[in-house]
Amino acid sequence: MIQSPLNYMGGKFKLLPQILPMFPKRIDHFFDIFCGGCNVGINVECKEITFIDRDAHLIYLYQTFQNLDRDEIFKWIYNIIAEYGLSLVSKNGYQFYNCNSSKGLGAYNKEPFTKLRADFNNCKIFDYRYYVMMYVIIVYAFNNQIRFNSSGEFNLPVGKRDFNSRMHSKLLAFIDKLQSNACQFICQDFRNFDIEQLSENDFVYVDPPYLITCATYNENGGWTNSDELDLLKFLDSIQSRKIKFALSNVLKSNGKENLFLMEWLNKNSNFYHAIHLNNSYANSNYHKIDKFSENDEVLIVNY
Repeated sequence: MIQSPLNYMGGKFKLLPQILPMFPKRIDHFFDIFCGGCNVGINVECKEITFIDRDAHLIYLYQTFQNLDRDEIFKWIYNIIAEYGLSLVSKNGYQFYNCNSSKGLGAYNKEPFTKLRADFNNCKIFDYRYYVMMYVIIVYAFNNQIRFNSSGEFNLPVGKRDFNSRMHSKLLAFIDKLQSNACQFICQDFRNFDIEQLSENDFVYVDPPYLITCATYNENGGWTNSDELDLLKFLDSIQSRKIKFALSNVLKSNGKENLFLMEWLNKNSNFYHAIHLNNSYANSNYHKIDKFSENDEVLIVNY
């Protein structure tokens, strides 16, 4: 399977052995709404894939990977690393930087990373190189995460790792898959998605921010009660057209319950499967929704 080159919060790569078998055998057009790290959509067998997310930085980064020559992407990555004097353990080893794997490379990379981040935040030309620059920042940032402040500035501190051979391989496989398949990327809010374009053998996968969890993508009102209710209406509209879809979510988390989703599921219990997911690669278990435990991820598949 292809793994996303981004360590995107809520990524589903480890759950793919449970998720993918629940999708229809035939899919003409797969729509990955809230695509995030793209782990699901990039691994679906179908004729065409549309990745949708309202994060413009994310979409333009993927379009850079899709449209720019592969060798050019890697040339720019290594040139940026060299230009700013960032570490490259795959070439020089930890000892060269007076660091080790346990402590990581943060102490060495802090100053060049801060300079790179400042230059990126001051950029006024948003071309392909800008987004390759953004990718390098993500790689060297804390936990390889993505976070922009309200002023549109990337604001994560330096992390422990660098562009190692594993990251190189993941990006290479991801780019090759993007450039060899019929994929498109759209920056769009789900409320603006045109359901009239859907046909019988299309499939919609929805992996929104989880209402009752606290993650980077859900800080500062990133996903509200209103958003949740709008999403459930959106799914009702898809269902009314008899289009198949799946929803990833969590019903209970840290003492909270998603009452909106639970009520919606109870109301629509005649047309879905609720599958319990976990990270241990165990077989999926079918449950009634009142049997789910704290922090259980659930995949809702209509049929």
